[in-house]
Amino acid sequence: MNRTLNIILIVLALALIAFNVTMVDFQNPFQGDSVIALIGIVAPLCAIALLLIFRVSKKIQRRVDGK
Repeated sequence: MNRTLNIILIVLALALIAFNVTMVDFQNPFQGDSVIALIGIVAPLCAIALLLIFRVSKKIQRRVDGK
């Protein structure tokens, strides 16, 4: 996976987070559709963490290989 695709996926995950934040009812965040929106916020956060870990692992792999 190249760097451009990685950045595009991170931007899409940030867009999903922004969309789901608008769906949360901050008066009752754990009731109704707000729970689904909270799950929809946590899932892209996990995806971003995985993409960043993948990016760091590729940097380490390049240094070990000597490229």
